[in-house]
Amino acid sequence: MDTEEDERLLLEHGLLQENGEQYTGDGSVDLKGNPVLKTKTGNWKACPFILGTECCERLAYCGIAINLVNFLTYKLHQGNVSAARNVTTWLGTCFLTSVIGAVIADAYLGRYWTIAVFSTIYFIGMCTLTLSASVPALQPPECIDSFCTSATPAQSGVFLLGLYLIALGTGGIKPCVSSFGADQFDDTDPNERVKKGSFFNCFFSGTPLYRFQRPGGSPLTRMCQVIIASLRKCKSEVPQDSSLLYETQDKLSAIKGSRKLEHTDEMKCLDKAAVLLDADMKSEDFSNPWRLCTVTQVEELKILIRMFPIWATGIVFAAVFAQATLFVEQGMVMDRRIGPFILPAASLATFDIISILFWVPVYDRLLVPMARKFTGRERGFSELQRMGIGLFISILGMVAAASLENRRLHIAKELGLVDENVAVPISILWQVPQYLLVGAAEVFTCIGQYEFFYDQSPDAMRSLCSALSLLAISFGNYLSSAILPILNVFTTAGGNPGWIPDNLNKGHLDNYFWLLAGLSSLNLLVYVFCSLKYKQKKAS
Repeated sequence: MDTEEDERLLLEHGLLQENGEQYTGDGSVDLKGNPVLKTKTGNWKACPFILGTECCERLAYCGIAINLVNFLTYKLHQGNVSAARNVTTWLGTCFLTSVIGAVIADAYLGRYWTIAVFSTIYFIGMCTLTLSASVPALQPPECIDSFCTSATPAQSGVFLLGLYLIALGTGGIKPCVSSFGADQFDDTDPNERVKKGSFFNCFFSGTPLYRFQRPGGSPLTRMCQVIIASLRKCKSEVPQDSSLLYETQDKLSAIKGSRKLEHTDEMKCLDKAAVLLDADMKSEDFSNPWRLCTVTQVEELKILIRMFPIWATGIVFAAVFAQATLFVEQGMVMDRRIGPFILPAASLATFDIISILFWVPVYDRLLVPMARKFTGRERGFSELQRMGIGLFISILGMVAAASLENRRLHIAKELGLVDENVAVPISILWQVPQYLLVGAAEVFTCIGQYEFFYDQSPDAMRSLCSALSLLAISFGNYLSSAILPILNVFTTAGGNPGWIPDNLNKGHLDNYFWLLAGLSSLNLLVYVFCSLKYKQKKAS
């Protein structure tokens, strides 16, 4: 090879071989930065290690998230609204920090090393949280009758330190693991592209084998460069012929680890960043990206802007998904006896997992082949169709929760239990349908989002775009955290107990679930409109 660029061109066309074995064509490298052979790296043989890492992280995270509201209520002596708000705020932070991990992965460390570093932070947080939950001096004393002592600032500080170290650690893992797993499949190989769709399903439920994508520099910096360059040329005219806009002459993109993107006619104001001025032509200096950007760089920003409406509709879905906390509080005032056993209310979340484990193979092995016959798509449904199905199912989940709560409150009124903070004699197993529906919605919407943001994102922005789906979940949790105290203020006006009092038998948790069902229905209509208007990415 004469140059590194020539070598990469051969890789992308599948022409570079060693002893008759073909290298990957998407620019993948090994840990030392060398091109990798298809037969010796990546594909399904590398995925068990990635899936195992994700499985351990999910086990720890879900164990904390589901039981956190009970710990805050019964160990740190917080009220129902405060505990639910603190849980959703922490969940929101877990997903918000994913942006930090995504930027570090795309710009500096790459996905592999980002996962390794943030896993260490996660482990330190787990150790701190374990100490807080197990050392008596780090917890307030038990309640005496109805009097409960609040946690001291030091006790709360240690607990929150461990909790938010975990939030930081998971932020570096979440946006990278799914993308790192998808990196194991060559995007230029049709057979491996099909396997990539199956991987996203399996991902949801050994270093020498991995394929790596080179970091392409900070995507946030590139976006700022496009905005600044277009503002500097705000009075310039965009040529009718898009071929006159600036782009590198060879077949490679100027952005490391990224293929070129074809020009689109939308948002022409941003095209001004790629307009060649007379001064540029005379000096032949095209090296300052703050003055002149390539078409591919401009198209990166356009793609993110086109994604925004689809991304925004994921916020309301995330607010629905965050209600697992209130599902647990609802279960605490139901009959939890199953024969001689008493079920922990949080254990019903197992049916969420069961639903996911059921729908992942059913979707992959049954629904996709059936849909493929009608749509002709490799993956059966498009990512947008899959997400829309999940949004509809999430509405059914809220309807089921509201209907059950309405029935529970009716029984409490009939038996005169409204003023007593006791369990109502209705089996907690009636919560199973709402957990199953939320789990099914998660399979369709969340996995659809992962696929959508990975496939539609520019090559060098995949961790950042994967983080966008997580950022929507973050904002959804923050939305839930904001709604709860606002509702509490309005619904407790005039001395009323409110919708979510400490004694849920006095409240109207069903109204809150109906409110979320209504918001979800409106959100689905907006999503359908936005998805019909969306234009797919065009890679050269």
